[in-house]
Amino acid sequence: MTDSIVTRFAPSPTGFLHIGGARTALFNWLYARKHGGRMLLRIEDTDRERSTEPAIAAILDGLKWLELDWDGDVVYQFTQAARHREVAESLLASGKAYRCYATPAELTAMRERARAEGRARLYDGLWRDRDPSDAPPGMKPTIRLKAPQAGETVIEDQVQGRVVWQNENLDDLVLLRGDGNPTYMLAVVVDDHDMGVTHVIRGDDHLINAARQKQIYDALAWDIPNMSHIPLIHGPDGSKLSKRHGALGVDAYRAMGYLPAALRNYLVRLGWSHGDQEIFSTDEMIADFDLSGVGRSAARFDFAKLENLNGHYIRHADDQSLVTMLEGVLDYFPEGPALKAKLNDTTRAQLLQAMPNLKERAKTLIELIDGAYFIFADRPLEMEPKAVALLTPENRELIRRLRLALEAVTTWDSNTTEAAVRAFAEANNLKLGSVAQPLRVALTGRTTSPGIFDVLTVLGRQECLARLGDQVPA
Repeated sequence: MTDSIVTRFAPSPTGFLHIGGARTALFNWLYARKHGGRMLLRIEDTDRERSTEPAIAAILDGLKWLELDWDGDVVYQFTQAARHREVAESLLASGKAYRCYATPAELTAMRERARAEGRARLYDGLWRDRDPSDAPPGMKPTIRLKAPQAGETVIEDQVQGRVVWQNENLDDLVLLRGDGNPTYMLAVVVDDHDMGVTHVIRGDDHLINAARQKQIYDALAWDIPNMSHIPLIHGPDGSKLSKRHGALGVDAYRAMGYLPAALRNYLVRLGWSHGDQEIFSTDEMIADFDLSGVGRSAARFDFAKLENLNGHYIRHADDQSLVTMLEGVLDYFPEGPALKAKLNDTTRAQLLQAMPNLKERAKTLIELIDGAYFIFADRPLEMEPKAVALLTPENRELIRRLRLALEAVTTWDSNTTEAAVRAFAEANNLKLGSVAQPLRVALTGRTTSPGIFDVLTVLGRQECLARLGDQVPA
């Protein structure tokens, strides 16, 4: 296919890039990449009071972290306001729009009356055919679309199918406010047209907007883009996604230690299916993605599934790339900066050496860091309560004697240290576990850790003997 397909992701910068927005961006990105087209990025910042620079930065940062690149420069909707006004004026000139001088009080009364009578159309057309010379003095008019009052507005949606609205239920939309600022509905239509957007893929909460926008397209005699309205994401219980379910910003998932590839894989399967396949490489996603695989019912967010998928990606990741990602997440959680200060050539090498064992048991980068805590621990070790309970006088004496046995090991690796510990256990008629657990506590300050012989190897001879010495009775 040629590059004639153009999709767009068009977030409002009133907050972070939330998980639903990230999935919309992903679907647009996949569709464009599959068809050799382009995905454009438009920041819909017409709401000047609520749009903020930090929110824009968070959206761009979230997309970059997810590795969803866009084509061309970012378009800021507010900068196109003069063009939007020009289009509104052209509709006025062609008789497809009109000036409305209704006062706020009149509009409120109209809405209340319509609701009381059970009518969907809230504006009664007060100024639709009225002479502007009747206007109250000093009143700044809005410009409204002269929408069709009979017949139907129809959208042939790639996901929802054929969707029909009765025109008698649709209002004459405001295109330009009294202060001359364009409305969202007008701005979206003009921008999509001017940017050459061929496919609009967005949440189904925009479906009613599609009807209103179709009427603007028709009035301008412009071709409407191909529409796809994807179902929203719900919580595991089927209710609207809330923060307790996972309606967080992409930055929060980053801080929780999820890998961008895992989150992309999880998001692509929220509402889209391709047989029973669960794991997709990026290339497979691009090759397989199609709108026909998107269901009409809401997808349910499942944290446990995301965690398991993330664990899969961690286990299959290259050890060095995990060390790099682990460093990258240190800025995002409370203890991170303190650990970052301890990063040096030695600790990085230790992390790399420990990684094959660490990644087998971790589902997030935070769990990886927690598993690697023993590398960064300061002497004397801070002992967790369960570890303190294990440091009985008898076990301290056992540690003293075990330290002497390990002191004799000159070539220090997992095989030689394991052989020495096993020999010590047999010589003292002890089970390996009753030696390994006091050893673990003395070396890590905890009762759980990666394999004890891996711990011995990663810490090295000098550090191990020093930590054991700290627990030996004076």
